Amino acid sequence: MHPCLTCGACCAAFRVDFSAHEIDDNGGSVPSGVAVEVTGSTWRMRGTDHVPIRCAALTGKIGERASCGIYEWRPNPCRELEPGSNGCEKARARHGLPPLIL
Repeated sequence: MHPCLTCGACCAAFRVDFSAHEIDDNGGSVPSGVAVEVTGSTWRMRGTDHVPIRCAALTGKIGERASCGIYEWRPNPCRELEPGSNGCEKARARHGLPPLIL
């Protein structure tokens, strides 16, 4: 099983800002219903701009079984975060999860 499917920590640790060009209304793939406009050129995933952080697209329980409800359409910052990367490990630590062993 992919390690992200038993984690989800990154979806509850970081603010996720991305280009307005990624929103479906602008020809992209991120559903506008799970994001909010920040500026004319920047959007943010709902739930990632307040504490406790929890992305609106996250389903399940962190550290047990988690997944992204819009995985195929997720924005670039989510696509760029790799399992086991520094960002991943910081998110896991914030939720009391051990480092990944890949």
